[in-house]
Amino acid sequence: MEITSFFDNISTSEWIIIGLYLIFFIVQLFYYLYLYRKPYQHAANNSVVNDTTSNSDEELPGISIIISAKNEAENLRNNLPFILNQQYPNFEVVVVDNASTDSTSDVLESFCSNYPNLYTTFIPIGSHALNNKKLALTLGIKAAKHEIILFTEPDTKPLSSKWVYEYAKAFNKEKSVVLGCCQLKIEKGFFKKYILFDNLISGIKYTSMALAKKPYMGIGRNMAFRKKLFFDNKGFSSVLNMEDGEDNVFINRIATKENTALVSSPDSMVISNVIDSFSSWRSIKTTYLTTRKHYIGNTANILSFETFSRYAFYMLFVTLSVIAIKSSLTVIALFTILLFLIRYVIQLLIVNKNSKVYNAGNFYFSLPLLDLAIPIVNHLFLTREKKRSDILSERK
Repeated sequence: MEITSFFDNISTSEWIIIGLYLIFFIVQLFYYLYLYRKPYQHAANNSVVNDTTSNSDEELPGISIIISAKNEAENLRNNLPFILNQQYPNFEVVVVDNASTDSTSDVLESFCSNYPNLYTTFIPIGSHALNNKKLALTLGIKAAKHEIILFTEPDTKPLSSKWVYEYAKAFNKEKSVVLGCCQLKIEKGFFKKYILFDNLISGIKYTSMALAKKPYMGIGRNMAFRKKLFFDNKGFSSVLNMEDGEDNVFINRIATKENTALVSSPDSMVISNVIDSFSSWRSIKTTYLTTRKHYIGNTANILSFETFSRYAFYMLFVTLSVIAIKSSLTVIALFTILLFLIRYVIQLLIVNKNSKVYNAGNFYFSLPLLDLAIPIVNHLFLTREKKRSDILSERK
């Protein structure tokens, strides 16, 4: 009788809300337990996707490291030694001075006298190329004497002297693209925790999809591919109209489930000091957000659905909580809270395990707030960029 009375007290619309809440709970668990747990498990195993072979030093390929530098004298002075002193038998470093007006050329010249594996070239000051960064990278790739090209930036340094070795191990006959991860070095500030969390979530997403055989992007600070693949795809010709973000989109064009591997061991990690202010981070984040529209494939849609299901779950949690309180439905209240706590605990465990890979710290009570904030902030950045673009178009 009591059970019948309980069911009678719940309307059809309330049953629909309960059903939707349960569905989005299951969807969220799928993303965390199937997809988002992959990166930290991969890093813990110190392995490479689909790579079951081990190479002796004699079998390791030659590698060319490409760096484009524009007014990066200080960063090169601080970070280049970590790259030049890698423990690897056959590698070179190619630095392209991208029309610098500071002392970049002097810094490079001083390094050249001590490191025979350093090669430099330059783009003249005053060059009016459509995009000097793409030109600089193309020059570096053409100048490289090895087939495997490893990319990084002047503001970035490897955390291990075995960085190049980790990439070399990942390449075999099937693999032509290898993706890596990047930690951020940020001084103390109000937005530090948010930026570290944002970088962590971005990293979790693209590495999860790579491990699920759906690679869709890479980061220019830590990625590699074969030179032949670059020229077979006509270089950056497909992204010439883009101001920035060519690394993301180019990887999106060339990476497949068969030819792509991931390295995420501690020795493969790099750290970047690219973010020195909120505005610098906003600029980098806006570039990433605006390049997503150029992606091909359905991977971005898969990740967008996670965001949708997340917001739906939170909204339905609030809705059911209000219904339970107003109608004094204790069972519904307990059911609602239980599912919320289960998701929260699973999310907390998986996010913080992944956070160890990125050295981003721990996230506990701030997790739901950050979870909700990222899509909102991303939308605000995109809106701001659209207004800026509209103003520039009107001036033309």
